[in-house]
Amino acid sequence: MLSDAGGRIGTLYGVYDERAGVNIRGRFLIDPDGVIQAMEVLTAPVGRNVAELIRQVRAFQHVRKTGEATPAGWQPGKPTLKPGPELVGKVCEVWKPDMAF
Repeated sequence: MLSDAGGRIGTLYGVYDERAGVNIRGRFLIDPDGVIQAMEVLTAPVGRNVAELIRQVRAFQHVRKTGEATPAGWQPGKPTLKPGPELVGKVCEVWKPDMAF
């Protein structure tokens, strides 16, 4: 998290509202190589989910370390997916999502 008085950074990422003079709620996960891996933009009336942010950081760290894919809602210690041609078209057979939300 950072402060961006004047909107220089927000302008670069497309979240600065010049008319209002403020950044709208933008969240960007940038990997150690400087590549944006995830982004989320919300308007002011909707709050952000810090637990989801932490989950995503952990998932991206796991993917970077192992090369495995993490399905939606993945938590550390839960099953992952092994990317490859044999997985194409069979994700739903391999991964049973937890539909409780």
